[in-house]
Amino acid sequence: MKDFENIDASTYTKQLTEKTSKLTAEFNNLFSIPDPEIYTSDPVNYRMRAKFCIYLDGDSVRYYMVDTSDNNKRKAFLTQFPTASKLINELMPVIAEMISGNRELTNRFFEINFLTTLSGEALISLLYHRKLDEQWINSARELLERLRRRFPDNVINIVGRALKQKILLDTDCVYETLTVNNRQFRYQQVENSFTQPNAHVSEKMLTWVQNNTLGRSETDLLELYCGNGNFSIALADNFRKILATEISKTSVESAQTNIAMNKINNLKIIRLSAEEFTEALNGKREFRRLKNNNVNLEDYSCKTVLVDPPRAGLDKDTIELLKRYETIVYISCNPLTLMDNLKSLTETHDIVKFAFFDQFPYTEEHIESGVILSQKMK
Repeated sequence: MKDFENIDASTYTKQLTEKTSKLTAEFNNLFSIPDPEIYTSDPVNYRMRAKFCIYLDGDSVRYYMVDTSDNNKRKAFLTQFPTASKLINELMPVIAEMISGNRELTNRFFEINFLTTLSGEALISLLYHRKLDEQWINSARELLERLRRRFPDNVINIVGRALKQKILLDTDCVYETLTVNNRQFRYQQVENSFTQPNAHVSEKMLTWVQNNTLGRSETDLLELYCGNGNFSIALADNFRKILATEISKTSVESAQTNIAMNKINNLKIIRLSAEEFTEALNGKREFRRLKNNNVNLEDYSCKTVLVDPPRAGLDKDTIELLKRYETIVYISCNPLTLMDNLKSLTETHDIVKFAFFDQFPYTEEHIESGVILSQKMK
Protein backbone atom coordinates (compact mmCIF):
# COMPACT_ATOMS: atom_id res chain seq x y z
CA MET A 1 0.00 0.00 0.00
CA LYS A 2 1.27 3.46 -0.90
CA ASP A 3 2.62 5.52 1.99
CA PHE A 4 1.34 9.08 1.55
CA GLU A 5 2.60 10.20 4.96
CA ASN A 6 6.31 9.59 4.53
CA ILE A 7 8.91 10.56 1.91
CA ASP A 8 12.45 9.24 1.84
CA ALA A 9 14.11 12.48 0.69
CA SER A 10 17.46 10.68 0.39
CA THR A 11 16.15 8.95 -2.77
CA TYR A 12 15.23 12.20 -4.55
CA THR A 13 18.40 12.68 -6.63
CA LYS A 14 18.47 9.02 -7.67
CA GLN A 15 14.82 8.92 -8.80
CA LEU A 16 15.18 12.18 -10.73
CA THR A 17 18.30 10.92 -12.51
CA GLU A 18 16.54 7.69 -13.45
CA LYS A 19 13.44 9.51 -14.68
CA THR A 20 15.27 12.10 -16.78
CA SER A 21 17.74 9.55 -18.19
CA LYS A 22 14.86 7.34 -19.33
CA LEU A 23 12.99 10.22 -20.90
CA THR A 24 16.12 11.61 -22.57
CA ALA A 25 16.72 8.23 -24.21
CA GLU A 26 13.10 8.10 -25.41
CA PHE A 27 13.32 11.58 -26.95
CA ASN A 28 16.69 10.79 -28.54
CA ASN A 29 15.20 7.70 -30.15
CA LEU A 30 12.90 10.00 -32.10
CA PHE A 31 14.79 13.29 -32.39
CA SER A 32 18.21 14.83 -32.10
CA ILE A 33 17.95 16.85 -28.88
CA PRO A 34 20.63 18.84 -27.06
CA ASP A 35 21.60 17.63 -23.60
CA PRO A 36 18.62 18.55 -21.41
CA GLU A 37 19.04 21.05 -18.63
CA ILE A 38 17.69 19.52 -15.40
CA TYR A 39 15.91 21.70 -12.84
CA THR A 40 15.27 20.11 -9.48
CA SER A 41 12.47 20.45 -6.97
CA ASP A 42 12.57 20.74 -3.22
CA PRO A 43 12.47 17.11 -2.03
CA VAL A 44 9.62 17.80 0.45
CA ASN A 45 6.89 20.42 0.95
CA TYR A 46 6.91 21.34 -2.73
CA ARG A 47 3.19 21.29 -3.62
CA MET A 48 1.29 24.52 -3.04
CA ARG A 49 -2.07 22.81 -3.38
CA ALA A 50 -3.57 19.54 -2.14
CA LYS A 51 -6.93 17.79 -2.10
CA PHE A 52 -8.13 15.28 0.51
CA CYS A 53 -11.25 13.18 0.90
CA ILE A 54 -13.02 13.38 4.27
CA TYR A 55 -14.03 10.42 6.42
CA LEU A 56 -16.25 11.06 9.43
CA ASP A 57 -15.32 8.70 12.22
CA GLY A 58 -18.15 9.44 14.61
CA ASP A 59 -17.63 13.11 15.48
CA SER A 60 -14.01 13.11 14.26
CA VAL A 61 -12.81 14.37 10.88
CA ARG A 62 -10.15 12.23 9.21
CA TYR A 63 -8.30 12.88 5.96
CA TYR A 64 -7.73 10.17 3.39
CA MET A 65 -6.56 9.70 -0.17
CA VAL A 66 -7.55 6.88 -2.50
CA ASP A 67 -4.68 4.47 -3.09
CA THR A 68 -4.85 2.84 -6.53
CA SER A 69 -1.27 1.55 -6.60
CA ASP A 70 -2.33 -2.12 -6.60
CA ASN A 71 -5.42 -1.55 -8.80
CA ASN A 72 -7.65 -1.74 -5.72
CA LYS A 73 -9.21 1.47 -4.45
CA ARG A 74 -8.31 1.71 -0.76
CA LYS A 75 -8.60 4.49 1.76
CA ALA A 76 -5.16 5.65 2.89
CA PHE A 77 -5.71 7.72 6.05
CA LEU A 78 -3.20 10.43 6.86
CA THR A 79 -2.52 13.16 9.40
CA GLN A 80 0.31 14.78 7.42
CA PHE A 81 1.26 15.06 3.75
CA PRO A 82 4.97 15.95 3.34
CA THR A 83 4.49 16.41 -0.41
CA ALA A 84 2.44 19.53 0.37
CA SER A 85 3.64 22.90 1.61
CA LYS A 86 4.55 23.42 5.25
CA LEU A 87 1.50 25.62 5.68
CA ILE A 88 -0.85 22.88 4.46
CA ASN A 89 0.74 20.46 6.93
CA GLU A 90 0.38 22.98 9.74
CA LEU A 91 -3.29 23.60 8.87
CA MET A 92 -4.36 19.96 8.47
CA PRO A 93 -4.48 18.85 12.14
CA VAL A 94 -5.77 22.22 13.36
CA ILE A 95 -8.71 22.24 10.92
CA ALA A 96 -9.57 18.61 11.66
CA GLU A 97 -9.63 19.37 15.37
CA MET A 98 -11.69 22.55 14.98
CA ILE A 99 -14.29 20.98 12.68
CA SER A 100 -14.65 17.69 14.55
CA GLY A 101 -17.84 17.67 16.60
CA ASN A 102 -19.34 20.67 14.79
CA ARG A 103 -22.53 19.33 13.20
CA GLU A 104 -22.98 22.28 10.85
CA LEU A 105 -19.49 21.86 9.41
CA THR A 106 -19.39 18.03 9.35
CA ASN A 107 -22.86 17.35 7.96
CA ARG A 108 -22.26 15.69 4.55
CA PHE A 109 -18.75 17.14 4.40
CA PHE A 110 -16.81 15.04 1.88
CA GLU A 111 -13.72 16.89 0.60
CA ILE A 112 -11.26 19.65 1.50
CA ASN A 113 -8.97 21.52 -0.89
CA PHE A 114 -5.97 23.65 0.07
CA LEU A 115 -4.37 26.35 -2.06
CA THR A 116 -1.30 28.00 -0.52
CA THR A 117 1.49 30.33 -1.61
CA LEU A 118 5.15 30.96 -0.97
CA SER A 119 4.07 34.30 0.47
CA GLY A 120 2.11 32.58 3.26
CA GLU A 121 -1.50 32.72 2.10
CA ALA A 122 -3.98 29.85 2.28
CA LEU A 123 -7.42 29.32 0.77
CA ILE A 124 -9.37 26.40 2.21
CA SER A 125 -12.32 25.00 0.25
CA LEU A 126 -14.87 22.87 2.12
CA LEU A 127 -17.04 20.69 -0.15
CA TYR A 128 -20.47 19.29 0.74
CA HIS A 129 -23.18 16.97 -0.53
CA ARG A 130 -25.91 19.31 0.71
CA LYS A 131 -27.17 22.85 0.37
CA LEU A 132 -25.24 25.32 2.51
CA ASP A 133 -27.41 27.68 4.59
CA GLU A 134 -27.05 30.62 6.96
CA GLN A 135 -26.22 28.32 9.86
CA TRP A 136 -23.32 26.85 7.89
CA ILE A 137 -22.10 30.35 7.05
CA ASN A 138 -22.13 31.36 10.71
CA SER A 139 -20.21 28.23 11.74
CA ALA A 140 -17.71 28.68 8.89
CA ARG A 141 -17.13 32.32 9.88
CA GLU A 142 -16.41 31.23 13.43
CA LEU A 143 -13.96 28.62 12.10
CA LEU A 144 -12.27 31.25 9.94
CA GLU A 145 -11.83 33.65 12.86
CA ARG A 146 -10.34 30.86 15.00
CA LEU A 147 -7.90 29.98 12.22
CA ARG A 148 -6.87 33.60 11.78
CA ARG A 149 -6.18 33.89 15.49
CA ARG A 150 -4.18 30.64 15.39
CA PHE A 151 -2.19 31.75 12.31
CA PRO A 152 -1.80 35.53 12.75
CA ASP A 153 1.16 35.75 10.35
CA ASN A 154 -0.76 34.18 7.46
CA VAL A 155 -3.63 35.29 5.24
CA ILE A 156 -6.34 32.62 5.65
CA ASN A 157 -9.66 32.39 3.82
CA ILE A 158 -12.44 29.81 3.46
CA VAL A 159 -14.78 28.96 0.59
CA GLY A 160 -17.82 26.68 0.87
CA ARG A 161 -18.88 24.66 -2.14
CA ALA A 162 -21.88 22.46 -2.84
CA LEU A 163 -23.97 21.62 -5.90
CA LYS A 164 -24.62 24.92 -7.73
CA GLN A 165 -23.30 26.83 -4.71
CA LYS A 166 -20.10 28.72 -3.98
CA ILE A 167 -20.06 30.74 -0.78
CA LEU A 168 -17.27 33.24 -0.13
CA LEU A 169 -16.63 34.31 3.44
CA ASP A 170 -14.15 36.87 2.15
CA THR A 171 -12.44 36.02 -1.14
CA ASP A 172 -11.88 33.04 -3.42
CA CYS A 173 -8.24 33.70 -4.30
CA VAL A 174 -4.70 33.95 -2.99
CA TYR A 175 -1.87 36.22 -4.17
CA GLU A 176 1.42 34.54 -4.96
CA THR A 177 4.80 36.22 -5.32
CA LEU A 178 7.28 34.56 -7.68
CA THR A 179 10.89 35.69 -8.12
CA VAL A 180 12.33 35.63 -11.64
CA ASN A 181 15.91 36.89 -12.16
CA ASN A 182 15.71 38.85 -8.91
CA ARG A 183 12.47 40.56 -9.89
CA GLN A 184 9.24 39.77 -8.06
CA PHE A 185 5.96 39.21 -9.88
CA ARG A 186 2.55 39.07 -8.18
CA TYR A 187 -0.13 36.66 -9.35
CA GLN A 188 -3.74 36.28 -8.32
CA GLN A 189 -4.61 32.58 -8.14
CA VAL A 190 -8.32 31.73 -8.00
CA GLU A 191 -9.81 28.73 -6.23
CA ASN A 192 -10.57 25.76 -8.49
CA SER A 193 -8.66 27.17 -11.48
CA PHE A 194 -5.32 26.01 -12.87
CA THR A 195 -2.04 27.11 -11.31
CA GLN A 196 1.38 25.50 -11.37
CA PRO A 197 1.49 23.22 -8.28
CA ASN A 198 5.22 23.51 -7.54
CA ALA A 199 5.97 27.20 -7.00
CA HIS A 200 9.77 27.02 -6.72
CA VAL A 201 9.98 24.97 -9.92
CA SER A 202 7.58 27.42 -11.56
CA GLU A 203 10.07 30.19 -10.77
CA LYS A 204 12.79 28.14 -12.51
CA MET A 205 10.58 27.62 -15.56
CA LEU A 206 9.82 31.33 -15.84
CA THR A 207 13.50 32.19 -15.46
CA TRP A 208 14.51 29.67 -18.13
CA VAL A 209 11.99 30.99 -20.65
CA GLN A 210 12.86 34.60 -19.84
CA ASN A 211 16.59 33.96 -20.30
CA ASN A 212 16.02 32.14 -23.59
CA THR A 213 13.89 34.87 -25.17
CA LEU A 214 16.20 37.83 -24.63
CA GLY A 215 17.09 40.15 -27.51
CA ARG A 216 13.60 40.21 -29.06
CA SER A 217 12.45 43.66 -27.99
CA GLU A 218 11.80 44.72 -31.60
CA THR A 219 9.39 41.83 -32.20
CA ASP A 220 6.18 40.54 -30.64
CA LEU A 221 5.14 37.38 -28.82
CA LEU A 222 2.05 35.24 -29.25
CA GLU A 223 1.10 33.00 -26.34
CA LEU A 224 -1.64 30.37 -26.51
CA TYR A 225 -3.11 28.74 -23.38
CA CYS A 226 -1.83 31.62 -21.26
CA GLY A 227 -3.86 30.85 -18.10
CA ASN A 228 -3.61 33.70 -15.60
CA GLY A 229 -0.76 35.34 -17.54
CA ASN A 230 1.95 33.38 -15.75
CA PHE A 231 4.49 33.42 -18.60
CA SER A 232 3.37 36.51 -20.52
CA ILE A 233 3.73 38.82 -17.53
CA ALA A 234 7.25 37.58 -16.78
CA LEU A 235 8.21 38.00 -20.46
CA ALA A 236 6.77 41.47 -20.99
CA ASP A 237 10.16 43.22 -20.94
CA ASN A 238 11.58 40.86 -23.58
CA PHE A 239 9.14 41.83 -26.35
CA ARG A 240 7.70 44.95 -27.97
CA LYS A 241 4.14 43.66 -27.54
CA ILE A 242 2.50 40.43 -26.40
CA LEU A 243 -0.83 38.99 -27.51
CA ALA A 244 -2.07 36.06 -25.44
CA THR A 245 -5.17 33.88 -25.52
CA GLU A 246 -6.97 31.71 -22.98
CA ILE A 247 -10.39 30.04 -23.09
CA SER A 248 -11.15 30.03 -19.33
CA LYS A 249 -13.12 33.12 -18.33
CA THR A 250 -11.88 32.88 -14.73
CA SER A 251 -8.25 32.69 -15.85
CA VAL A 252 -8.66 35.66 -18.21
CA GLU A 253 -10.16 37.76 -15.41
CA SER A 254 -7.22 36.82 -13.17
CA ALA A 255 -4.81 37.66 -15.97
CA GLN A 256 -6.29 41.17 -16.27
CA THR A 257 -5.84 41.62 -12.52
CA ASN A 258 -2.26 40.39 -12.77
CA ILE A 259 -1.46 42.73 -15.65
CA ALA A 260 -2.61 45.67 -13.55
CA MET A 261 -0.82 44.52 -10.37
CA ASN A 262 2.48 44.13 -12.21
CA LYS A 263 2.06 47.39 -14.17
CA ILE A 264 2.41 45.68 -17.55
CA ASN A 265 1.41 47.93 -20.46
CA ASN A 266 2.37 45.94 -23.57
CA LEU A 267 0.27 42.80 -23.01
CA LYS A 268 -3.27 42.00 -24.14
CA ILE A 269 -5.03 38.79 -23.16
CA ILE A 270 -8.14 37.75 -25.09
CA ARG A 271 -10.60 34.98 -24.25
CA LEU A 272 -10.19 32.71 -27.25
CA SER A 273 -9.27 29.07 -27.59
CA ALA A 274 -6.21 28.14 -29.64
CA GLU A 275 -8.55 26.79 -32.32
CA GLU A 276 -10.56 30.05 -32.42
CA PHE A 277 -7.41 32.14 -32.66
CA THR A 278 -6.24 30.02 -35.59
CA GLU A 279 -9.56 30.66 -37.34
CA ALA A 280 -9.24 34.40 -36.68
CA LEU A 281 -5.67 34.56 -37.95
CA ASN A 282 -6.62 32.62 -41.08
CA GLY A 283 -9.54 34.97 -41.73
CA LYS A 284 -12.13 32.21 -41.40
CA ARG A 285 -14.08 33.91 -38.60
CA GLU A 286 -14.37 37.32 -37.02
CA PHE A 287 -14.54 37.51 -33.24
CA ARG A 288 -16.23 40.33 -31.36
CA ARG A 289 -13.87 39.69 -28.44
CA LEU A 290 -10.97 40.91 -30.59
CA LYS A 291 -12.81 44.04 -31.72
CA ASN A 292 -14.06 44.84 -28.21
CA ASN A 293 -10.47 44.76 -26.95
CA ASN A 294 -9.19 46.89 -29.86
CA VAL A 295 -7.03 44.08 -31.17
CA ASN A 296 -6.08 44.20 -34.81
CA LEU A 297 -4.03 41.12 -35.62
CA GLU A 298 -2.24 43.02 -38.40
CA ASP A 299 -0.71 45.31 -35.75
CA TYR A 300 1.36 42.44 -34.37
CA SER A 301 4.66 41.20 -35.75
CA CYS A 302 4.97 37.96 -33.80
CA LYS A 303 8.17 36.06 -34.51
CA THR A 304 7.93 33.92 -31.36
CA VAL A 305 5.05 31.77 -30.13
CA LEU A 306 4.77 30.19 -26.69
CA VAL A 307 2.40 27.33 -25.84
CA ASP A 308 1.68 25.58 -22.55
CA PRO A 309 -1.17 23.25 -23.56
CA PRO A 310 -3.14 20.78 -21.43
CA ARG A 311 -1.99 17.15 -21.15
CA ALA A 312 -3.70 16.26 -24.44
CA GLY A 313 -1.20 18.46 -26.30
CA LEU A 314 -1.84 20.45 -29.48
CA ASP A 315 -4.43 19.81 -32.17
CA LYS A 316 -3.36 19.57 -35.83
CA ASP A 317 -4.50 23.06 -36.81
CA THR A 318 -2.62 24.67 -33.92
CA ILE A 319 0.53 22.72 -34.84
CA GLU A 320 0.27 24.08 -38.38
CA LEU A 321 -0.16 27.58 -36.96
CA LEU A 322 3.00 27.22 -34.86
CA LYS A 323 5.04 26.26 -37.91
CA ARG A 324 4.68 29.84 -39.22
CA TYR A 325 6.80 31.32 -36.42
CA GLU A 326 10.57 31.65 -36.31
CA THR A 327 10.79 30.47 -32.70
CA ILE A 328 8.50 28.09 -30.82
CA VAL A 329 8.64 27.82 -27.04
CA TYR A 330 6.76 24.68 -25.98
CA ILE A 331 6.10 23.99 -22.29
CA SER A 332 4.63 20.53 -21.75
CA CYS A 333 3.30 18.58 -18.76
CA ASN A 334 3.03 15.35 -20.75
CA PRO A 335 6.15 13.85 -22.41
CA LEU A 336 4.05 11.48 -24.54
CA THR A 337 1.95 14.16 -26.24
CA LEU A 338 5.05 16.36 -26.52
CA MET A 339 6.85 13.60 -28.44
CA ASP A 340 3.86 13.22 -30.74
CA ASN A 341 3.61 16.97 -31.41
CA LEU A 342 7.37 17.27 -32.00
CA LYS A 343 7.14 14.74 -34.84
CA SER A 344 5.23 17.38 -36.80
CA LEU A 345 7.00 20.47 -35.51
CA THR A 346 10.47 19.12 -36.35
CA GLU A 347 9.45 18.93 -40.01
CA THR A 348 9.98 22.71 -40.13
CA HIS A 349 11.94 23.46 -36.95
CA ASP A 350 15.07 22.27 -35.15
CA ILE A 351 15.17 21.62 -31.41
CA VAL A 352 17.77 24.03 -30.03
CA LYS A 353 17.07 23.94 -26.28
CA PHE A 354 15.62 21.26 -24.03
CA ALA A 355 14.94 21.25 -20.29
CA PHE A 356 13.25 19.10 -17.68
CA PHE A 357 11.57 20.77 -14.69
CA ASP A 358 10.71 18.36 -11.90
CA GLN A 359 7.28 19.69 -11.00
CA PHE A 360 6.23 16.22 -9.81
CA PRO A 361 8.95 14.46 -7.79
CA TYR A 362 8.84 10.72 -7.08
CA THR A 363 6.80 9.95 -10.21
CA GLU A 364 8.12 7.68 -12.94
CA GLU A 365 7.51 9.87 -16.02
CA HIS A 366 5.44 12.82 -14.82
CA ILE A 367 7.60 15.88 -15.46
CA GLU A 368 7.40 19.31 -17.05
CA SER A 369 9.44 19.82 -20.21
CA GLY A 370 10.63 22.95 -21.94
CA VAL A 371 11.56 22.91 -25.62
CA ILE A 372 12.72 25.76 -27.84
CA LEU A 373 12.55 25.21 -31.59
CA SER A 374 14.02 27.38 -34.31
CA GLN A 375 12.79 27.52 -37.90
CA LYS A 376 15.01 25.61 -40.33
CA MET A 377 16.94 27.56 -42.92
CA LYS A 378 15.17 27.50 -46.29
